Amino acid sequence: MLKLCQLIYLMLPAYFANMAPPFVRFWRGWNRPISERRLGAHKTVLGFAAGVTAAVIVAYAQAHIGWSGSLMDYSHWWLIGLSLGFGAMAGDSIKSYFKRMRAIAPGRSWLFADQLDFVVGALVMLSLWVRLMWLDIFIILVVSFLADIAVNHIAYALGIRDTKW
Repeated sequence: MLKLCQLIYLMLPAYFANMAPPFVRFWRGWNRPISERRLGAHKTVLGFAAGVTAAVIVAYAQAHIGWSGSLMDYSHWWLIGLSLGFGAMAGDSIKSYFKRMRAIAPGRSWLFADQLDFVVGALVMLSLWVRLMWLDIFIILVVSFLADIAVNHIAYALGIRDTKW
């Protein structure tokens, strides 16, 4: 159980990065699509930046909480936050690119890719900071997959998201 908590704590910046973009979708200011043709209209510059910012804030909090069970040193919290936030947002954007290339409509489910895109991107960047065992990666993928489905369905029910996926 401790290991599960450690792995979730390790991934918190990426989880928050993934949850941040829907909260800025109604921004009335500059919130242009990154590339409407390649990624879809819902992948915006502000959403990407909000995800990275959320990850940096969470990494800052982790550095100042100083949990003894943490799997890495957060002394470079801002780089960790930038890395995990960028990885999560890049993973999500890359998946959206492939969805558009396969003519899968935004909001339409693409099982596994929709739930794990940001996790894979974050894990790639996380590998710069900590070495994980294959079992750790498997646990992160399974927990993230299940939690992403639950969180997205709750966000849909609350009106935060337009789709369950």
